[in-house]
Amino acid sequence: MQIWQRNLIVCWFGMFITGVGFSQIAPVLPLFIKQLGIHDTGLIEQFSGVAFGITFVISAVFSPIWGRVADKIGRKPMLLRASLGMAIVVFCTGFVQNVYELIGLRLLLGVITGYSMACTTLIATQTDREHAGVALGTLSTSGVAGSLLGPLMGGYVGENLGFQSIFFITGGLMFVAFVTTALFVKESFVRPDSKTMNTRETWNSIPEKNLTLSLFVTFFIVNFALFSVEPIITVYIGQLSVNAAHVALVAGMVFSISGLSNIISAPILGRLSDKIGPHKILFFGNVAAFLFLLFQGFVSTTWQLMGLRFLLGMAAGGVIPSVNALMKRITPSAITGRVFGLNISGMYLGAFLGPVAGGQIAAGFGIKAVFIATGGMLLANAVWVYLKVYQKVKSTRAIGIDFPS
Repeated sequence: MQIWQRNLIVCWFGMFITGVGFSQIAPVLPLFIKQLGIHDTGLIEQFSGVAFGITFVISAVFSPIWGRVADKIGRKPMLLRASLGMAIVVFCTGFVQNVYELIGLRLLLGVITGYSMACTTLIATQTDREHAGVALGTLSTSGVAGSLLGPLMGGYVGENLGFQSIFFITGGLMFVAFVTTALFVKESFVRPDSKTMNTRETWNSIPEKNLTLSLFVTFFIVNFALFSVEPIITVYIGQLSVNAAHVALVAGMVFSISGLSNIISAPILGRLSDKIGPHKILFFGNVAAFLFLLFQGFVSTTWQLMGLRFLLGMAAGGVIPSVNALMKRITPSAITGRVFGLNISGMYLGAFLGPVAGGQIAAGFGIKAVFIATGGMLLANAVWVYLKVYQKVKSTRAIGIDFPS
């Protein structure tokens, strides 16, 4: 087994556990807050929103900071720092006595995060060009898989073993990720001789500034659009379902099926992007995602919705890895961590702001308007990608962008 393959296996497991850790609290958070002594429904909702969302907001702030440190001392040390730190914080969450301690630890979790960013950067820099697409595509499935299992695990463990057990088990798994990272991840890192560049110097060292900015915008918009419909999916299924007794079950299936198709398609499309170029996968993936998301607003049955969610997951499985693959090609290795950190900040902001916007649109204009608005965003993004990314990559062979036309 080649080193990049072993690194990929270990990082996939670590990102999977991280995905579980970030998402496992979602279905039980209101119940856990109630157990901590908050009984007013309005306050429970407010504290739940703050406790869940604050991790993503703080992560968006600190991802570029940890990316800069990774460029200075290496990506493996960042993997060890983040995995051990998250293991401790998540484990300690099981001992909180009030909601303010819970929010404090969720905030701290956002500060010390960076495992996913360091994994992406390490795989991007330590994998040869011929296998970068399939490696990054496969890696992207780990977080999706963790996000799928996390809520199921949280609900099951919380109901059968108690809410505290969720944090103890997840913290233990994160510690396992720390140990496997320490033992098996290998990085060929050369510490830079020059002094650490400030933000302006870093920006000036990027060869393709317009293309990099275009990819930042694309990554944010895609995550914003995909996450914007999540708050209203369950309500939408309630409107489509004949039998209201099974709404929760069907909603779980609808949420899971897009993640499942993403896991299936990401490695396949990643391998295809290595052959034909990620700029093509990125463009056509955006077009397909626009169609599959827009049509969800006009379905008449839950089965139609489920089918379109499956297709949307397939399209998204090509978009996100393609952004990472292109970013790898155009970014000097000395600043890869900082650039990927900024890119992941866009993902976190999209994941946080998308649901907020989706809920507001649904409240003001109806559920169908959410699919129309976010579908329109993906269409505009497809045009943006064609003009700013596809045409740029097609017209240049500079800085190693040598994909087939």
